[in-house]
Amino acid sequence: MHTSTRTRLLTWAAIPLMVLAIAASVPGATVAQEDAEAPERPFILPFQDPPGPGTWLLGQPYGNTLGAYRQRNRTYVRSGGIHFGVDFSTPCGTPIVAIADGVVFAVDNQNFGSPPHNLMIDHPTEEYASFYGHLLEPPELTVGQEVKQGELIALSGDSASSTCRGRPHLHLEIRDLQHVWKYNPATLIDADWDNLALIGSFGPGFEYNLDNPRQWQHIEDQPEAVTGGPILNDFDNPWPPDWNAGPR
Repeated sequence: MHTSTRTRLLTWAAIPLMVLAIAASVPGATVAQEDAEAPERPFILPFQDPPGPGTWLLGQPYGNTLGAYRQRNRTYVRSGGIHFGVDFSTPCGTPIVAIADGVVFAVDNQNFGSPPHNLMIDHPTEEYASFYGHLLEPPELTVGQEVKQGELIALSGDSASSTCRGRPHLHLEIRDLQHVWKYNPATLIDADWDNLALIGSFGPGFEYNLDNPRQWQHIEDQPEAVTGGPILNDFDNPWPPDWNAGPR
């Protein structure tokens, strides 16, 4: 057997072990907080099950990702040029749960994007809102309805269409209660993000600013963004280069 073939086999063989280790490190989605004080990271992951090839994996983190940088003047132009949520790769129809107690603010409001269906929940106690995009079908919830942390609220879908033949995933955002500012879910959701980034389909790759190489290179060190704000990652010296940008 060639060395390269043997290396690939060993790599694939190690993935189940990595998934088991990550699953063990991710807090349960419905475990109640024993501490009477508010936790530093008040939210849980939006799934009933632990991560794995048959459940869900990290698809694309929040922030200055390679993909967002390349589309900073198109898809992400109104969110500072960054990926303003976190994508979880998951089969269509995966149950989605509320990341905290809250009140339904909007159901299927396409002004918030992420079709074909979406959901916005306000969390007044935490002073944030959570947004769930690319849902399979309209959530069976009504505006003003109260939900509990860990309660089933929706089913995941596909960003391409309702056929689930494109790129099935959940797009999750955390916003302020005015729904204008977007925040990094990795700093607010209780999970082992470093481990989750090890085996996701996207990986932890971020665009480099060669004038400040350490800027925004960790999954938990990413900028806040405001709707309609300036492009945050329009670097003079990016890496990888932006071949479509032309001379500056």
